[in-house]
Amino acid sequence: MNAQSPLLSVRDLKVWFDIKPKGAMPWTSPDKLKAVDGVDFDLMPGETLGIVGESGCGKSTLARAIMRMVPAEGGTVLWLGDDLLSLNKQGMREHRKEMQMIFQDPLASLNPRMTIGQIVAEPLKTHYPDVSKAEVKTRVREVLDRVGILPNMINRYPHEFSGGQCQRIGIARALILRPQLIICDEPVSALDVSIQAQVINLLMDIQQEMGLSLIFIAHDLSVVKHISTRVMVLYLGNVVEISEAEQLYRAPGHPYTQALISAVPIPDPKAHAENEVMLLDADLPSPLNPPSGCVFRTRCPLAEKVCAETKPPLTDRGNGQQVACHVI
Repeated sequence: MNAQSPLLSVRDLKVWFDIKPKGAMPWTSPDKLKAVDGVDFDLMPGETLGIVGESGCGKSTLARAIMRMVPAEGGTVLWLGDDLLSLNKQGMREHRKEMQMIFQDPLASLNPRMTIGQIVAEPLKTHYPDVSKAEVKTRVREVLDRVGILPNMINRYPHEFSGGQCQRIGIARALILRPQLIICDEPVSALDVSIQAQVINLLMDIQQEMGLSLIFIAHDLSVVKHISTRVMVLYLGNVVEISEAEQLYRAPGHPYTQALISAVPIPDPKAHAENEVMLLDADLPSPLNPPSGCVFRTRCPLAEKVCAETKPPLTDRGNGQQVACHVI
């Protein structure tokens, strides 16, 4: 894999939002909410990159910035050598067929006024308007059948399906264009555990068949471990660790990663009782006013003076592990 060129290369990506202070005058300068603040990573062909972190750390905003669904403050997003952030609307449209997204809420992401056949066919009609109706119908039936939706359901509406079925329809919509990358934004968090396993296994099977690359965002670290090749840990819009999945779960490097891993439930009651959970002090700081230096220092048990002075760079620790920490 290392001999290949990255499919996607993100460098110093920043997404900041203007927030007006409460009760401020109209001419008052807005505060900057730093949702994503200088993220770097590469995604290789056929790889699954898991992205984890607590709520509000910038996972979904990062995904939307890559897709140009929210504007970026700065940085580059290189897709097959083209900087997506510098493309005009038409240039970006050409690349959208190569990268698709699966959203968190399966029912809310489907148009209630359209049948599932129309929903799945829409990207194909948008990007390939010259494809015949017969070809569109054939491909829609094929992709729905691949995700486990029977062809006789093609004229039904989203509200007639369960949450798991709606997510399968969302997957079919993403696959109809035969993309090279699918960004999965917490695709199983709204589903029950048994349905989660079915959707995860479906994604893994389809990835093997089509050679897809995946960016998989989730809160559930056990799910991320199951599907990911590498895992990236975000904290307050910053990358604190990137590692091969097995290495990260076996020997997490950053104190924040260690705290996340320690909180994962263990199915063995005896082992779970003996497991020591690493509790973090204080609450997550506001991205409107993040700590100086290392953004994790206000909750870190190992913090030293240098942590407040300079932001730690991602440093290679061997075994495919990069950690942003001054102390360890």
